[in-house]
Amino acid sequence: MAPLPLSVVIVAKNEAHNLPRCLASVQGWTAEVIVALNETTDASESIARAAGAAVHHLPWKGFRDTKNAAAALGKQPWVLALDADEAVSPALRTELAAFFARADRDRFAGARFPRKVWFIDRWIMHGDWYPDLSLRLFQRERGRWGGDEFVHEKVECDGPVASLQGDLLHYSFPSLSAHVAKITPFADLFVQQQRARHARFSLPQAVLRPFWRFFRGYVLRLGFLDGYPGFYIAVATAFGAFVRYSRLYESENRREPPVDQ
Repeated sequence: MAPLPLSVVIVAKNEAHNLPRCLASVQGWTAEVIVALNETTDASESIARAAGAAVHHLPWKGFRDTKNAAAALGKQPWVLALDADEAVSPALRTELAAFFARADRDRFAGARFPRKVWFIDRWIMHGDWYPDLSLRLFQRERGRWGGDEFVHEKVECDGPVASLQGDLLHYSFPSLSAHVAKITPFADLFVQQQRARHARFSLPQAVLRPFWRFFRGYVLRLGFLDGYPGFYIAVATAFGAFVRYSRLYESENRREPPVDQ
């Protein structure tokens, strides 16, 4: 099969443990692979070069703007944007090949596909984590990273978007501890986001949003079918929402303790 006319673009910082898997999943069938590194101190550069990828060093400008700068480095008409902890499954590779074989492919500005997470002992197939439809393939001239400056960046396209069935594989949490460790950083980004929007703390949201997130993920989206990991994810998602709103309250009300008299 001739290489597909797309640039695989990976933005990474100290991802030497994840890059080999990600790079292996796109080797041999894509026209170009670009790894954009940010303040990296591990072996990521040598790993990427050994896999035949072009390596660039970019200053960090936030998720949205850094990813746009990385996408601009490619030379192919289409961009496949990946994170270092992701990999293209064989099924998604087949879907992509079929998409590029279509006579009408250029009428689409991009394509989305499901993303599934490996967590503890299984692929998570329900709840808030799946199908997690991700728009990651887009025409360079008709798509760009948009959304919030700090978090929840997303690809926005000028035109129709196709839907593919193969899964993008996500190895985001090698351990439960790794998941817990991300709650605080995401809460900090949430506070930055809310401040940028001039939003204020809301007690009803802080109380009700966690309950809703648990009920939606575990019951409405069938998270209970994923066994104990599904229960943990629903509880952790609810707790993460509680922490985010609590951090917002703290940012608006925190004071230094009075000096004892």
